[in-house]
Amino acid sequence: MPSTWAALADPHRREMLALLRERPRVVGELVDALGLSQPGTSKHLRVLRDAGLVVAHTDAQRRRYELDPGPLAELDAWLEPYRRTWEARLDALEHHLDAAADRDAGEHHLMPPRAGSAAANAVPQRTGSTAADPGPPASTTEGRVHAREL
Repeated sequence: MPSTWAALADPHRREMLALLRERPRVVGELVDALGLSQPGTSKHLRVLRDAGLVVAHTDAQRRRYELDPGPLAELDAWLEPYRRTWEARLDALEHHLDAAADRDAGEHHLMPPRAGSAAANAVPQRTGSTAADPGPPASTTEGRVHAREL
């Protein structure tokens, strides 16, 4: 009897489960939806049935398959502590990135222009009446240059 993990390892079987999650289906519907042969589809369904993931019901000459959520609930319960760990770590990462973005937004006006940008390539102009007293430096920010911008 294959384990639930082994049954879920195959992508075709996972796709079958996704289709069966929507509603019960007969083999022909799964063959059409998956593009597999009828024997190939039946083999995958047998693995899923042996793992307890699907249940087959016979309607006249057709077999209708439906999802049995029991084994998936067991997997979900087993995965829960790992999910909580990852959620806590991702929440911590989100808080760290938000704090970094807030710091960067607050310090953006203090950062020098990036190399190659128009602001970095601009030559500061000085204004003044004499060569001995050149006056305050000119700036693109309303006539003022902050010490950090120099």
